[in-house]
Amino acid sequence: MGKNSVSRTNIIGAGEVGSAASVDMDKGSIHQTNKSLWDTKGNEIIGNTALPLYGSFVSEEKCQLFGNVSGKKLLEIGCGTGHSLQYHGERNASELWGMDISDKQIDKADQHLKACGLSAKLICSPMEEECGIPVDYFDFVYSVYAIGWTTDLEGTFSRIASYLKKDGVFIFSWSHPIHKCVAAEDDGLTFKKCYFDESWYSVSLGDAALALSDRKLSTYVNALAQAGFVIEQMIEESDDDLLQNDNSDFAKKARMLPVSVVFKARKR
Repeated sequence: MGKNSVSRTNIIGAGEVGSAASVDMDKGSIHQTNKSLWDTKGNEIIGNTALPLYGSFVSEEKCQLFGNVSGKKLLEIGCGTGHSLQYHGERNASELWGMDISDKQIDKADQHLKACGLSAKLICSPMEEECGIPVDYFDFVYSVYAIGWTTDLEGTFSRIASYLKKDGVFIFSWSHPIHKCVAAEDDGLTFKKCYFDESWYSVSLGDAALALSDRKLSTYVNALAQAGFVIEQMIEESDDDLLQNDNSDFAKKARMLPVSVVFKARKR
């Protein structure tokens, strides 16, 4: 699948990588690559972002996008090890559901939630596919640093809209597109790739690999509108409280440009 080698930095979160290879947009191959990553070394290589953090330097404790979830039904897309589900379970959500492409992540989430005295309905499936999730059922669907893995953004947003009740809320976070284009070098910022390039690429991470596409903000906004959502809030500022006393190069970068983005949208 490899094509031209190009320079990419900041693939996801704060991670820095070297070169990446452009790949064909083949859903089956991309799913297999990313499932294998999360089945084996995903948490070790990329980490585990979970609520109350939406990503680097953005927190639900400050943003309060969910409000009171007591008695609410919630579905997480890309539930990983279940820590975000735990966050809502401890706030008295009435039902917890989670979906993830990796059966190993599902197993970890199941074990973690049971250890916390919580129960959840967990489904192993790509987010793009029909997998038996009820429609017109949930008060909230959310995703913490997982939506960007989808191979079909418009289709995924349409499915998510179908899961929600009327006036239900969809909240998701991902790495900010401009962050994916810019590297911090020599006390300054340097563009490393074209903001408008949404082509798929693969990055080798030791004996593992990931496949991603860097989408523009307008791509997310337009896909939300097409799926029948009204955007209520978009957050791209880093939280000063979280940046305080952090003198890392990544924190310095986060003071100059957004590194994470969070959307809150409501189903019409």
